[in-house]
Amino acid sequence: MSDPKITFIGGGNMARAIYRGLIESGFPTENIGVVDPSEAAQSAARASGLIRIAESATDADLSADLIVLAVKPQITGIALSPLAHRVSSTATVLSIIAGINSASLANLLGLPNDDAVVRSMPNTPALVGEGMTGLFSNSDQRAQGRLLAERVMSAVGQCVWVDNESDLDVVTAISGSGPAYFFLFMESLADAAIELGMSPQIAYQLSVQTALGAAKLAQTSDDTLARLRENVTSPGGTTEQAIKSFEASELRTIVMSATHAAKKRSIELSEEFGL
Repeated sequence: MSDPKITFIGGGNMARAIYRGLIESGFPTENIGVVDPSEAAQSAARASGLIRIAESATDADLSADLIVLAVKPQITGIALSPLAHRVSSTATVLSIIAGINSASLANLLGLPNDDAVVRSMPNTPALVGEGMTGLFSNSDQRAQGRLLAERVMSAVGQCVWVDNESDLDVVTAISGSGPAYFFLFMESLADAAIELGMSPQIAYQLSVQTALGAAKLAQTSDDTLARLRENVTSPGGTTEQAIKSFEASELRTIVMSATHAAKKRSIELSEEFGL
């Protein structure tokens, strides 16, 4: 069975990460197309070995097995209007556009319904192949399209399917925005190390490598996160004192409040960009 054909509408950073991940996984470059008027995006595609590169979408581009929508939410209407009523009836549409729901995407593309649309919410670690992506589809009638969408997003990390489209707002609040939360914590930890006398370079290394190691340990261990924390927290020890300070400051409540705020804003953006 031949490899499917994929067309990216938009060739920005996330699109580049995805098609480069596909190429690294052995996906043939001749089966990947990029449509983007930007010379920078076209140059990046050529540098990656792609040959199907265009300023505007041809009918052949829109007859691909999977069409990946990778444009900014603010320009979605302008970018997709030339594609209206031109997408092949057999194509699956995978959107990585934040905030535009399936019904709106189907409406913009002139599709009869949103059965062909798969929405995704990736995060920036996808740029280094360690992404976390939430996927949603209103229909299970296109099993092959769903599998292809998952294959594509798995090229840059891990994927989970959510049951409801509204669940993507939770994905946004946890993993979509989540890298910034960890960067803030690492930044704070490095700042503390500097205040305690470490050089900025050593403080950075201590903070980042500790975060990387902790995440790797969590990923490879059968223990719960709570058990892993307890394993480091010896009674009467230094870690216990730090944990008690975090708990006294109601860290869990702070995190809960922050994620609720992020989810709320995700819903607001969906309403703002919904068409």
